[in-house]
Formats: sequence, C-alpha cells, structure tokens
Amino acid sequence: MRRLILTAVWVLTAFAPASAEVRILASAGGEVGDYLSVFSTLRDSGEKIAIDGPCLSACTLVLSAIPGDRICVTPRAIFGFHAAQWVDQHGRKLPAADATRLVTATYPAAVRNWINQHGGLTRRLILLRGRELTALFPACDNSTG
Repeated sequence: MRRLILTAVWVLTAFAPASAEVRILASAGGEVGDYLSVFSTLRDSGEKIAIDGPCLSACTLVLSAIPGDRICVTPRAIFGFHAAQWVDQHGRKLPAADATRLVTATYPAAVRNWINQHGGLTRRLILLRGRELTALFPACDNSTG
C-alpha cells in the first residue's frame, strides 16, 4: 500500500513545474502509517496540496501533517472523518479510543471544533464539505481547481 501511495505522489509531482501542487482526487484512506509517511514527505517538499475530491479516513491526516496555508479545496473536496479502529488478526475491526483521541488532537482547532459540533468521532463517517469546508480552508485558485 505504501508503495502505491508513494508511486501516486511521485507521478503527481515528477512531471510538474517547481511551483506545482499535489492534488488529492480521491482517497478512501488506509493504513495510517502509510499516509503519515507520504504526508511527511510532502510537508518537507514545501508543495501545496489541493483537495479535489473525497479525502476520507486516514487521508484526513493531511490536515495534521501539512500546514494549513499550503492546503486548498475545490468544490469537489470532501473530508470524511471517523473514529480510529484496530483490525485484529481475524480481520475484525475494534474501537481504538486512545488512537481516536490522539488523532483528534492533531487536527487544526477549527476542524476539531467542527468534529465536536457534529457529535465527535464515532464509527459513523461524518463529512465536511461545501460551505462548511470553504469556511475553514481557502478555495484553490482558478488555475488549479
């Protein structure tokens, strides 16, 4: 999975001009460690990140790893949040309250407030989009979104 994510990021950035940005077009999430590794690389690169579609689950950690002034959203952007969970050796999903608290604490304050206003992180996916999203993040300029 990590190789797939890194390959996607490389393809997105390899042919781009120096002032390019990385676009997240659709991500259903996955292993947290894989996303944190990719987002750490992107944070260190200085590139801007355009959210241009669904960014769900572990993908939302982009908000924790990348400075807010380097993130923009398009009208197609959606962030989907839920509580953290562990998958045991039998494939069962189990609640991970400590991990949920840790992840929540890493989000920007405005995002934490929005999550709290929508009942907090539970097994149910809550979606941040539309006007609520654009109230928290700048729109990508016309040349990028």
